Amino acid sequence: MTGRQLPAAPLTERAYRALEEQIVTLALEPGAVVSEAMLAERLGLGRTPVREALQRLAREHLVQILPRRGIVVSEVNVGTQLRLLETRRELERLIARAAARRADARERARFAEIAAEMRLSADSNDETAFLRLDRAFNLLLMTAARNEFAEAAMQLMHGLARRFWYIHWRQSADLPLAARLHAEVAEAVAAGHPDIAAAASDRLMDYLEDFTRATLHAAA
Repeated sequence: MTGRQLPAAPLTERAYRALEEQIVTLALEPGAVVSEAMLAERLGLGRTPVREALQRLAREHLVQILPRRGIVVSEVNVGTQLRLLETRRELERLIARAAARRADARERARFAEIAAEMRLSADSNDETAFLRLDRAFNLLLMTAARNEFAEAAMQLMHGLARRFWYIHWRQSADLPLAARLHAEVAEAVAAGHPDIAAAASDRLMDYLEDFTRATLHAAA
């Protein structure tokens, strides 16, 4: 035994990805009460992979498993999101600094491309391009950082962060500003400047905190 985690079974991973997407995009709404049997039928999968996927989603705080009561999709809460950002700020800074130090030439070239494309999406206010680039940026950043512990911690927060953005960005987000701030991080990583990348990451987290707080006013 090496102590390393074995790869997830394909059906479990399929169930996880499907359920996570449905929760993030509100096909499974906050507060909804579901069951293993209902979800298994909905996905066309067996109960075992669905059960294992739900355990992972519970660790990510996207569902609550209540003994003898069922499974509840977690509510969306601004306070929870702000605490998540408090943690994410430290991890994002670490990851940005590490990526700027450790990225290889191919990854630096791709960061430069993403930065240029992010600035184009800012200029055109292109939401589709921004969302596609945001996912590519996050995946590349974690790969380039080469820190499996930081990556695992970030993965625990991705679903909650994506769902909050999905719900509120049309009402409260400044998409061009968000795109430019992402571009600044990507440019610093591409140039190999750890301290500049960390400072740019902090500015991005400042914006996301402002965005999160703005949702309170939008809902008032």
